[in-house]
Amino acid sequence: MNKELIVNANANGVELALLDDKKLVEFHHEHLDNQFNVGDIYLGKVSKLMPGLNAAFVDVGYDKEAFLHYTDLGPNVRSLMKFTNNCVNGSQGKMLTGFTPEAEIVKTGKVGQVLQNKQNILVQILKEPISTKGPRLNCEISLPGRFLVLTPFSNSISISKKLDDRTERQRLMNIIESIRPENFGVIVRTAAEGKNTGELHQDMLQMMAKWELMQKELHNAVPPKKVSSELDKTSSILRDLLNDSFNRILVNDKVMLQDIKTYISKIAPGRENIVQLHTAAMSIFDATGVTLQIKAAFGKQVSLSNGGSLIIEKTEALHVIDVNSGHNIGSASKDHDEQILKINSDAAKEIARQLRLRDMGGIVIIDFIDMRNPKSRVALYNVMKDAMSADRAKHSILPTSKFGIMQITRQRVRPEIQIVTNEVCPTCNGTGKIGASILVIDDIEKALHNVLVHHNHSKITLHVHPFIESYLKQGFVSKNWKWMLKYKKMISILADANLPLTSFKLMDKNKEEISLG
Repeated sequence: MNKELIVNANANGVELALLDDKKLVEFHHEHLDNQFNVGDIYLGKVSKLMPGLNAAFVDVGYDKEAFLHYTDLGPNVRSLMKFTNNCVNGSQGKMLTGFTPEAEIVKTGKVGQVLQNKQNILVQILKEPISTKGPRLNCEISLPGRFLVLTPFSNSISISKKLDDRTERQRLMNIIESIRPENFGVIVRTAAEGKNTGELHQDMLQMMAKWELMQKELHNAVPPKKVSSELDKTSSILRDLLNDSFNRILVNDKVMLQDIKTYISKIAPGRENIVQLHTAAMSIFDATGVTLQIKAAFGKQVSLSNGGSLIIEKTEALHVIDVNSGHNIGSASKDHDEQILKINSDAAKEIARQLRLRDMGGIVIIDFIDMRNPKSRVALYNVMKDAMSADRAKHSILPTSKFGIMQITRQRVRPEIQIVTNEVCPTCNGTGKIGASILVIDDIEKALHNVLVHHNHSKITLHVHPFIESYLKQGFVSKNWKWMLKYKKMISILADANLPLTSFKLMDKNKEEISLG
């Protein structure tokens, strides 16, 4: 599978389109003024304790206070608070060397036992502000790299469950044990498979450098203050997805081109040549077909290649997706179930793409076409699991019920991408209403009387919708003949399919439009 990243820099920020074999699978819009990205680390101040919610509101500089639940404090929050105070007053040594961890908190405790009002606390953005809600925070700080994730105040080593080869898992465990810094835990990502000690150690050094920089930012810091930023969206995608199947990164901005090349030289030396500058006159999204795919994929109705369609509705609580077969299901036959399974399977693959593309989160209810055979429902469930395997967001899929309903929960960490694909109706100008069609003939007659009697035009050409043209010319004594007999002047009628049903134009003998205002 060939991956391409199309980067469109404009005045409002950066738009990113990720293509798999030329098909759009992810779309991101990074605004220039977005200061609260997932992964950013802030020094905040507890503004209010909420015992009833077992949570606290924290001021991190956003319009609305951020939310911190007790379960998001993490077991080592006391060690984090001690470290934060040491950094602010300048008594913390380099990294966590010689740091004495504090006792862990209990899972069933109360927020008032750990936090106090007006207390400084180091937090990381868990969810970006969504709708009327402020950011959601946690205190389990983590620094992600390309192959590893560094977790302070821990001594554990975890390896991705997707790495199931026992020999490889043991090899990685031995390497991490030899390079792990004191008082830091490590999570080994799937991308670490097959990497040597040097590559893993280099990744570790980059994260340790980021931790040291954060310590410096904390010295004498006054909340609210951002002390560490997550990578921009472009670099984040490259960090998580860049592999041998990534064959092109197309950029329309020279400065960003150089920035991306510099970043790739750090994480994947020798692959800088995949970055290319778009120089054509046509916009980068139009030239690569991204604009057309966005228009086709972000509407309420999404067409399927088999002739069916998806209807996607959003409510306050959840998303609902209805699978329509179109005209693909014939009469009952021995292969009727196989036909339905094929349509549902194609829909499942497109739904998995839509979830990534729109970054839809929360509860998703899918109404598939009913399947009587239990084996078909199991097969559909497996198709959906396989299609969702490429999704980086945490998700859970429940098997299809006997009513054809499947439920998916997907992690929501940022606002859903919403793109308006509808265009203003040229007939009603977006109002949803047009003039009564029965009155159009009266309007034409009034206009003719005005231009032929009061303005004395000698020859008139009337442009109308084809349906109106047919009506005006029908019969032995048509409307058109009646008008010419009445006004003693030539009136030509021409059909114009581009005109709305209730609109018309009058042209003079010089083929110039006559103003009817």
